[in-house]
Amino acid sequence: MSLEVGSVVDGVVTGITNFGAFIELPGGKMGLVHISEVADIYVTDVRNHLKEQDTVQVKILGINDRGKYDLSIKQVGRPDPVAAPRARSPRGRRDVGDSGFEDKLSRFLKESQERQGDLKRKTDSKRGRGRSKP
Repeated sequence: MSLEVGSVVDGVVTGITNFGAFIELPGGKMGLVHISEVADIYVTDVRNHLKEQDTVQVKILGINDRGKYDLSIKQVGRPDPVAAPRARSPRGRRDVGDSGFEDKLSRFLKESQERQGDLKRKTDSKRGRGRSKP
């Protein structure tokens, strides 16, 4: 079996740490699945998802300068982002869903300014500002 970047292979969990799991690949090669690549959900403890001697499918993300493999469990079965580029809008910007980033940002800024104005009015009235002096 070929161990190339982007390929999916079976491996055996040989060790678990706070930052990930060590996987033995075919041919005796070793790799690491970082804690951020264990599952699609937020992982606080790798031991909740894997145990030693588990056989898992991993995707090879890269090879570091020491010949160790960077691996992912959560990317198994996902299309390669290089092979399947995201759709672009006619103006060349990436689509970001139903409402664009600019719309979300302008809505956030408007709401934030309104909240700050309310807070300033309440603070000024408590300090006695805004009242006319006799």
